[in-house]
Amino acid sequence: MGNLSESTACSQNSAEVGNENDFRVHVFSSSSELLEKLHEKWSSVEKQPYPAMYSSIYGGIILDPALMVIPIDDHMVHRGHGVFDTAILFDGYIYELDAHLDRILRSASSAKISPPFPRSALRSILIQLSAASKCKKGTLRYWLSAGPGDFLLSSSGCPTSAFYAVVIDDDFSQRKEGVKVITSSVPMKQPQFATMKNVNYLPNVLSVIEAEEKEAFASIWVDEEGYIAEGPNVNVAFITQDKELVMPLFDKILRGCTAKRLLELAPKLVDQGLLKGVRTTNITVEEAKAAAEMMYVGSTLPVLPIIMWDDKPIGHGKVGELTMLLSDLLWDDMLEPIFDPQASNRRLSLSRSSSFSAAQRSGFDSNLHLKSICPLVSVFV
Repeated sequence: MGNLSESTACSQNSAEVGNENDFRVHVFSSSSELLEKLHEKWSSVEKQPYPAMYSSIYGGIILDPALMVIPIDDHMVHRGHGVFDTAILFDGYIYELDAHLDRILRSASSAKISPPFPRSALRSILIQLSAASKCKKGTLRYWLSAGPGDFLLSSSGCPTSAFYAVVIDDDFSQRKEGVKVITSSVPMKQPQFATMKNVNYLPNVLSVIEAEEKEAFASIWVDEEGYIAEGPNVNVAFITQDKELVMPLFDKILRGCTAKRLLELAPKLVDQGLLKGVRTTNITVEEAKAAAEMMYVGSTLPVLPIIMWDDKPIGHGKVGELTMLLSDLLWDDMLEPIFDPQASNRRLSLSRSSSFSAAQRSGFDSNLHLKSICPLVSVFV
């Protein structure tokens, strides 16, 4: 052990603790000192990437990035007992909010997490958070967790579940360049976990790292039966040589909201005689690699052309015409919302919701005007 008097003097004078290797850990003497350190970190950031966060633990919306934290004893942190989802903020609208909200509630049910608020309140929180962020283009990511309480496996000791959400400022654009992918050697999740959007993403992370090590954009999972599954955080689709749009069945993979929307929009190209059909089916690797075109489909893309797979070209090795037409369909869908007369000009006020305490209501503007649009929701007046 080190000299006691020296250690005492050190802790008194500089609040640092030493060890035999002379490694010293700073001891923060107060919350104000810690906040000062956190603010110092964020002061060097040119543009705040996270303009707003919501925490049910705090009971409101947070605009200070130094306070955008979750408890370390939250079971989502140390046990992975949590689910999440992501929606797009585009031109001041939340795209496909209801579809994504429905999915996180299905995921929460599968993960045995009871949300702290009813669906209507969760929806209101997300809309008001987006408005408070003043971010017109980015992503809205949100989590339902078993909640904080202890470090055990069981969540029975958690007083309540938790809801967190954050707005991420992100200037994305339509993807027109093709990418290279590989077949992942990382085992994919079992259907029970693959079909819910949970926070256990280590297989997904490792599959992306594997792809990057091979100078590819990302990877493709193949299931135990030899059928195409999905990408690490996206669905995958193909245009066959007969000009059919095909996607893998969703029974063993995540049912992507953007993929589902694309399946709804794609018949427009059938009506125009550009596509011969649209279907979901089991697709073998051999069939997939013989496709004329290939693409990733996901919220932030929403369509990304794939031109090379395992160092072999897909089709002619160029971005396909039908791939870009499908991409245009989704972009037009985001840019040209269809108004629902019954839902437009709706005023949502959390101050009138009995589901929230006074402390929780204090973080919201009770006079916020909101227009509900299908499939988009406006968050600005």
